Amino acid sequence: MTMQNDRRAMTELGLGVLRVRGADAISFLQGQLSNDVARVRSGQLQLSGYHTPQGRAIALLRVTALAPDDLLAVSPQELVPVVVSRLKRYVLRAKVQITDESAQWQIVGGQGAAPAWPGALMLPYGSSRHLVLIPKSSDVPDAGAAPGTRRDWAACDIADGLPQIYLATSEAFVAQMLNLDLVGGIALDKGCYTGQEIIARAHYRGQVKRRMQRFVSTAPCNLAPGQTGRFSDGRGFKVVEAVPIADGLCEFLAVTNPAAAAGEEPEPAAPAETETLVAARQLALPYELPARS
Repeated sequence: MTMQNDRRAMTELGLGVLRVRGADAISFLQGQLSNDVARVRSGQLQLSGYHTPQGRAIALLRVTALAPDDLLAVSPQELVPVVVSRLKRYVLRAKVQITDESAQWQIVGGQGAAPAWPGALMLPYGSSRHLVLIPKSSDVPDAGAAPGTRRDWAACDIADGLPQIYLATSEAFVAQMLNLDLVGGIALDKGCYTGQEIIARAHYRGQVKRRMQRFVSTAPCNLAPGQTGRFSDGRGFKVVEAVPIADGLCEFLAVTNPAAAAGEEPEPAAPAETETLVAARQLALPYELPARS
């Protein structure tokens, strides 16, 4: 699915912004996020995970720099207060301020060329898209009155194999289940951070049995992030992102076991009452999943 290549396709995305600034902003975030925050630059958007000590993703943040000691992080608006509150617990004596600045910015997304708006930050995202962060104090056109939709954006995320975390899926997945190691969301050569021990162990010992994969249903169904289900071969799954498509079908990213190889027994289990039985076929991702360990 593509988005129109003009101003009219700019799409409101329901994203929020948290701001981390101060002399210790970089060092503080280095101890909290899975990527190397010291490499964040203005004009760039770095994907990083914020995890529990057990390595489960609380939120995914797209981080950019306003200045060397002044960073913005973009996440679904529903999660920004959660992340701000949790990060503040660990400030202690660090010289850093953490604030929810969602009300200060209008965040839209587009594909291809974008208009240059005074004061706006245009940041590359995915394979061919960009996020535009527009200060609400700026005199800019209303980017929300557009034919592009959040569904279009989510469909592009699914095609790009890019995960997202919402309240419904916060703390549901270990980092590698979301393929963060394959889409540039983990720096294995940086120092310690919350959840690092579990994430590093999963990487070096090859203990990741379930991965995010891409599917399309072959019969009408309605799926949403956080929903559990079971494929006809017995494999259970949990939805990361999903969008409805033509004829009542659904395209989605879900964390599940790899399909059984020829001669292997599928994962044995009977559907639980709360699970949906889904007929689906697997679609290709733009990157290769590691071989089964």
